[in-house]
Amino acid sequence: MNTVFGAAFIRAEVIWNYRRWSNSRRGLLPAHQTIYYYSKSDDYVSNASNSEYSPSTNVDQILQARFRDKHNKSVYRKGADGQVVTSGGKKGVPLSDVWDIPYLNPKAKERTGYPTQKPVLLLERIVRLASSEGDLVLDPFCGSGTTLVAASLLGRRALGIDVSPDAVVLANDRCKNPRRTDSALARNGRESYRQANEPALRLLEGLEFSPVQRNKGVDAILSQDASGHPVLVRVQRQDESLAQTVQSLKKAARGKNAGALVCCL
Repeated sequence: MNTVFGAAFIRAEVIWNYRRWSNSRRGLLPAHQTIYYYSKSDDYVSNASNSEYSPSTNVDQILQARFRDKHNKSVYRKGADGQVVTSGGKKGVPLSDVWDIPYLNPKAKERTGYPTQKPVLLLERIVRLASSEGDLVLDPFCGSGTTLVAASLLGRRALGIDVSPDAVVLANDRCKNPRRTDSALARNGRESYRQANEPALRLLEGLEFSPVQRNKGVDAILSQDASGHPVLVRVQRQDESLAQTVQSLKKAARGKNAGALVCCL
């Protein structure tokens, strides 16, 4: 890419970060890929989007204008009357070079079985960032055609090339019915899935366990199994009887091949 475009025209090194199921491979689990963003010249399209501020961000402070004092320290600007000077409206947090986009789910509707297939969500971000509506998007190694699908969904024209006849057929078929998999994870964020009962988990302090998210009957799974089978735990709620606790745990444990069920009172 340095030879084609020139090292001076690399605009960013983007890290695509994702979560994957663990495997038997020794060492660290691969959980990212690198995307190099080049331009042909200094005159290039860059439609960087903005996201909302973090809940921990003090928006009042963001709206205050700042400047560097004689010590090069960033300080808030104030008017002659001592009142804070605002810097105008804020559009949000600019897009960074680390992208948290879910890896393509094995059961996703868009999955084709192509070994290097990428999520449409990922290619949509790339296409949206580096082109405008009506532009021509070229993918000279189009594979299953994800770039072409993303371009079509975003109102761009697209041209794909591949040495594999099977890939060309697959890409053509996908372009006839372009679609993306709806990702609640990408739409709502990972924290929206954090639904474990925190008060209940605090009562398990001292035990080694993994908290269970999105399950009303099981609060945790102990790190120590029982003869190779998981040990499921539920903490009794203040508003339920012991019989109700046991019933909830038994119901949630169906089909999980548990080695033991533990109710904590």
